Amino acid sequence: MIRRLTARAAALCACALPVTAQSQDWALDGMDPVAYLADDAALPGRNDLVTIWHGQAWHFANEENRSLFESNPREYAPGLDGLCVVALAEGRSEPGNPRYFVVINNRAYFVRSAAARDKLAGDPERLLSEAKESWKELYP
Repeated sequence: MIRRLTARAAALCACALPVTAQSQDWALDGMDPVAYLADDAALPGRNDLVTIWHGQAWHFANEENRSLFESNPREYAPGLDGLCVVALAEGRSEPGNPRYFVVINNRAYFVRSAAARDKLAGDPERLLSEAKESWKELYP
């Protein structure tokens, strides 16, 4: 289920919650999930453009991106639940960093660092295939 928060409601929620509670509920550390595909960039979302999906607040750089996300959120959510593709390919489950990503087959995948992004960019199909195999084993 997707819900929109008005700017006023979002501001009231933000004021009512401690900073740690806010950051725990923000998807992608507040980055715009649509921008990875539309702009090939990790863009910060705005506090007044928020949609709640799967219990997290997803932020957007503009209204068009929010509308695109709301029409099909699974299309814009990061692959492998945002885990680091390189770590998964190596058999480990580590969170990816929303500021480091690679788009493969029109899906954004996160990695943990610039070095991991470079490694993934060097052989994306092989590493993604290995990561998916690890994913199946770690999360049956």
